[in-house]
Parts: sequence; C-alpha cells; structure tokens
Amino acid sequence: METKLKYYLQIADNALILSHRLSENCSKGPFLEEDLATTNVALDLIGCAESIYEEVALQEGKGKLGDYFAYRRKENEFLNVILVEQPNGDFAHLMVRQFFIDVFHFYFFTELMNSMDDFLKGLAHKTIKEVTYHLKRSSEWMVRLGKGTEESKHRTQVAINKFWKYTHEFFIENIVDKAMLDNEMGVDLAKIQKDWKLKVDEIFYLAHFSIPSNDFSIKGGKDGVHSENLGYILCEMQFLPSKYPDAIW
Repeated sequence: METKLKYYLQIADNALILSHRLSENCSKGPFLEEDLATTNVALDLIGCAESIYEEVALQEGKGKLGDYFAYRRKENEFLNVILVEQPNGDFAHLMVRQFFIDVFHFYFFTELMNSMDDFLKGLAHKTIKEVTYHLKRSSEWMVRLGKGTEESKHRTQVAINKFWKYTHEFFIENIVDKAMLDNEMGVDLAKIQKDWKLKVDEIFYLAHFSIPSNDFSIKGGKDGVHSENLGYILCEMQFLPSKYPDAIW
C-alpha cells in the first residue's frame, strides 16, 4: 500500500479504535447528559474513520469497500497509537485519555488544513469543528476534576501518571509521517508537540495537576506493534463480519 494511504489509515484507525472504547462506556456516564456527550464523541470519531476508509478503498482501486479496513484487517495492520486502545477504567481515566487525544487532534487537524492533499485538507476543515468541541469538553472536565474533591483530583492524577508514557508516540515521526511532510501533504509533528505541551501545561496549571517526571515512552502502534488490548477489541468488533462474511445489512 502506498505511503499516502497508510497516512490516511493512521488517522482513521486512531478514530475508530477510540470510538469503540468510548462506545463501551455507553450507559455508564456519571449522569445522563454526560453519557450522551461521550456517545456523541464516539459517533463523531466513527464518522471520521468511515469517511477515510471509504476514500482509501476508492484510491486503492482494488474493489474493496470501506468496511474492509475496519473489519478485515489483522491486528498488525492497524496503525493507531497505543493510547487509544487502552481500557476505559474509571471516569477519570476515560477523560484523561480523551483530553490527551483531543489536544493532539485539535492541533493536528489545524495544521492539516494546509495540506496539499485535497482529501486531507477537506477532511481537516470538516473535522476541526467537531474536534474543537471535543477539546473544550475534555478541558473543562479536567479542570472540574482537578478542582473538585480530593478523590476526583487523586483519581485523575493517577490516570495522568498512567497514560503519560503513551502520549510521546503522537510525536514520533515514522517513515510515513516524514514522507507526507516532505511532500507538503502531512503535518510537522515537532510543531504540534510544542503546541500540545503548551495547552496541556495550561490546563494542568488551572486544574492543579502535576506533569509526570518520567519520560519513558511506549510506542510502536503507528507501525503495527500494539498492546494486547487491541486484539481483544478486534475480536469483539470483527466477530460478526468474520462469522458471517457474506451477510448484507
């Protein structure tokens, strides 16, 4: 598969796997409005993923449908970062994971609006509206949890300490990222990292959270090396298409 389509899949796989994780939380929100908000974010993400998968199928030109890329690929063919496949845990864990990816998505799609690739440029202009809301929501929750009770602050700091090591992968440039940037179709991850860090520092300051001192990083997802969690997700997500491959809905 050509480099450009792998870049597309990196974006789509992040959205699809995170959407699946969020859908697992349906009916488990702290109150009804928040339960609906989480579900709506999941729907935004799966809509983004679907549009990309359909474009990949079209540009690849091998007669596949967009659903193939969600339901027919193996674990090592998925190119999402490892953070999005991590289990939900409690509400603090769910929201910390969401905040980290929301900040990344906001600056990623902001830069992607300058892409020389027409599809990516159009995708970015559409997605930035949704991502702006996602970031506003998760940022407000981070401050709310940090300024809430001692219990809410403690649980959120525990989640921050747990997920911090996964965030570095956002900014590790692989061969695909470099090739797309060199051809003015991708984004500069080093620039996004600076913006991401500034926003995270700002929200952590307002919420009185501490940045973990450990710079150890877990990586490999963008090159198809995942945690065991992705295998369980795919077993559940791909069960029906695998068992009934000729089914028509």
